[in-house]
Amino acid sequence: MSGTTGAGGVFDGVRFSVLDRSRTREGRPVGEALRDTVAFAREAEALGYHRFWVSEHHGVPGVAGSAPTVLAAAVAAATATIRVGTGGVMLPNHRPLVVAEQFGVLESLFPGRIDMGLGRSVGFTDGVRKALGRDRDDADAEDFAAQLDELLGWFTGGSPTGVRARPADGLTVPPFVLAMNEGARIAAEAGLPMVIGDLRDRDRMRRGVDAYRAAFRPSPWAAEPYVVISGTVAVAATPEDAARLLVPEAWSMAYSRTHGTFPPLPPAEDAERRPMTAKERGFYESGLRGQLAGTEEQVAHELATVVKETGAQEVLVTTSTYDRAALLDSYRRLAAITRLGGAA
Repeated sequence: MSGTTGAGGVFDGVRFSVLDRSRTREGRPVGEALRDTVAFAREAEALGYHRFWVSEHHGVPGVAGSAPTVLAAAVAAATATIRVGTGGVMLPNHRPLVVAEQFGVLESLFPGRIDMGLGRSVGFTDGVRKALGRDRDDADAEDFAAQLDELLGWFTGGSPTGVRARPADGLTVPPFVLAMNEGARIAAEAGLPMVIGDLRDRDRMRRGVDAYRAAFRPSPWAAEPYVVISGTVAVAATPEDAARLLVPEAWSMAYSRTHGTFPPLPPAEDAERRPMTAKERGFYESGLRGQLAGTEEQVAHELATVVKETGAQEVLVTTSTYDRAALLDSYRRLAAITRLGGAA
């Protein structure tokens, strides 16, 4: 493969990981999405992926994963070697002490396998934010930086009140910052690894990576910059099959942008038949454009280009679709690309 795609040794030393959002599917029970996530983690481990992360979403019909540390515990218990974490825990929604305690418990139960991915989103809608007791201002970058500093402090020495986070105190749980907007600067100033997406907006991604590396300050958590690029990657036997993998998510995103709620994934053939307004059609077609989708050869070439441009040490793949068998096949094909390219 490497001899025909032009990837060469680009993937040497590059890690490939999975972020699963526990997407619900039309006509299927919500609990099935969570069980699918756990089963998917076992599959990802068998294929050799480095990490398996889960996400935090509240009040979203299309996502079952509302409690990422709980789900991460189930994933870690069902696997043996793959690193397990969150992509991410939304820090403004929680007290830093509680987050430290939760990750301390995870690390104590599964030593050496837990990651702490952290973001600053405060909810998809006004109703969700109200239910969480938050508003848009709680996503302020400086507030997030202060919360992040407090959280890391619970692992290294407690607080002026003399309280210590048990069992987090003294443990090492690698933290990552999800770099939305100001996230790159915050990650750099804190000396933490950064996760940045999406793969469709490569100019924005490169600017964020460059800014992060330029401002990075070494810390006890990371001696040098560590960049994880994140986005959708769909691989299939034909370009048409790969493109169809994108249809359910593109339709759901278009619906959310025009109706204010993110629905379960429909089958691709159903989504393609559904009537759409001009505005919905525009969002839908935008969701299909610019993704890393195609055959093994096509995806290997495009992925190698992005890795070269960003110098990323890791790729976090976030693909969702209705057809679970086709989704797993895509990840198997991607694993074959990276193995043949030289990645472990």
